[in-house]
Amino acid sequence: MTPALSISHLRKVYRRGTVAVEDISMTIEEGDFFGFLGPNGAGKSTTIHCVTGIATITSGVVEVFGIDAVKNYREARRLIGLSPQEFNVDQFASPRQIIDWVGGYFGMRAAERRSRTEMLIERFDLTEHAKKPFRELSGGLKRRVILARALIHDPKLLILDEPTAGVDVELRRDLWRYLQELNRDGKTILLTSHYLEEVERLCRTIAIVAKGRIVRNGPKAEFMTDGLENAYLSATGAEPEHVEAVP
Repeated sequence: MTPALSISHLRKVYRRGTVAVEDISMTIEEGDFFGFLGPNGAGKSTTIHCVTGIATITSGVVEVFGIDAVKNYREARRLIGLSPQEFNVDQFASPRQIIDWVGGYFGMRAAERRSRTEMLIERFDLTEHAKKPFRELSGGLKRRVILARALIHDPKLLILDEPTAGVDVELRRDLWRYLQELNRDGKTILLTSHYLEEVERLCRTIAIVAKGRIVRNGPKAEFMTDGLENAYLSATGAEPEHVEAVP
């Protein structure tokens, strides 16, 4: 079976010489719920930007369901839904407008966009907020809008960059439920998060990145012998006393 995402020896160097990603290789199988962990500045978001075309690749190969993400960018990008960490939307637009506009970006016809937008608004419990300006929504509702926007074109691969950052406990669990439903429905999901409980709850496979390289990768069960937090701290080079302090 063709992997949902295959990254081989990815390297990203910015114009001023900053090496954001040194050498990342990993594979995500179709239908997986994949946790991508690492400290701030480790290369997680840059890797996502290279996969989605936000950043240009210095060297290496990225394939989305077997499609080269550089040579066939448009075809590969249509298979990806991205829910970024930042709220990169028109703050005065309504959720309905925000979701619909992205459908237009992917070439969806108006009737199809309207139908799918309304379905997503209902699924994410946004009906009573659909006409409000985005800036008036709570943090949890904003996250739902960003996730719904990522799903408008029914992508096969969903990439979530810190999808529950700043969300309270109750709304975070609501989002977890939505994500589990999407994965059960067949969506392949790549998740970055600093909430290890979230990764333990949702993911089946985990990769840890540090200093632009994958330092550990495998099934979640392999990380749980001494606990995910301990495995994370050890893999990322934490001070021994910090690792020992984890119960």
